[in-house]
Amino acid sequence: MAFNFPIDLRRARILVSNDDGIEAPGLKLLVKLARSFSDDVWVCAPETEQSGASHSLTIARPLRIRKLGAKRYAVDGTPTDCVLLAVNGFMRERKPDLMFSGINAGGNMGEDVIYSGTVAAALEATLLGVPAIALSQYSASSQEYAWATAAHYLPRVVCRLVAQGWPRNTLINVNFPDVPPRKVKGISVTAQGRRKIGDNLVERLDPRGRPYYWIGPMRDEQRTRRGSDVKAVVNGHVSVTPVFFDLTSRRVLTRLRKALR
Repeated sequence: MAFNFPIDLRRARILVSNDDGIEAPGLKLLVKLARSFSDDVWVCAPETEQSGASHSLTIARPLRIRKLGAKRYAVDGTPTDCVLLAVNGFMRERKPDLMFSGINAGGNMGEDVIYSGTVAAALEATLLGVPAIALSQYSASSQEYAWATAAHYLPRVVCRLVAQGWPRNTLINVNFPDVPPRKVKGISVTAQGRRKIGDNLVERLDPRGRPYYWIGPMRDEQRTRRGSDVKAVVNGHVSVTPVFFDLTSRRVLTRLRKALR
């Protein structure tokens, strides 16, 4: 069963969330852009940064939700908690027509989609029957972000996506390159590339001589794989990747069925 496309953005109820927290600049920009589409924009985001939270749910303690204003809420939980509480909680009488997650400060490409709270929020909406788009602004320095590029290209990407549509069980993952808008080379539809965080653990000693660890920087990105999100973004393209979350390896499934008869 497909989502109900095309979506008339002027009449759409839009939910916005993220993993950088309710006060993040990327969220504020995304809300502003969402309100340029529709007057019915709802925000539900974590109280604090939840980067790397992946698709985790808080089940060992109660969740607190704080109403900050009309259609604006903060939750002391994960991005997944936020979307679940919004869709099945205070928006249950009329669910969103569309969900945006981001705009993340930093790219979400390659294996990032497994760890990313930004992508997880979009995944939760997808699982709840709401079409969702994850949005991230890549930065080569991880200190300054080309927000103007996201602001310039997001409307045209979103308008084209909701006019075309995509099937259920699929979310759209968009990454904006770290270049000014005038230097963007185009919009590329890509496959998930390869890059992995956490290969380098950094060990330090605290003042008492006890070791502690930082999960180290990203290893070198795979910039050569043709058609990948990583290659597109580092080469100045906006990357649009359809992400399907059936993790079953069909090829191995067939082989194992024969082997384990």
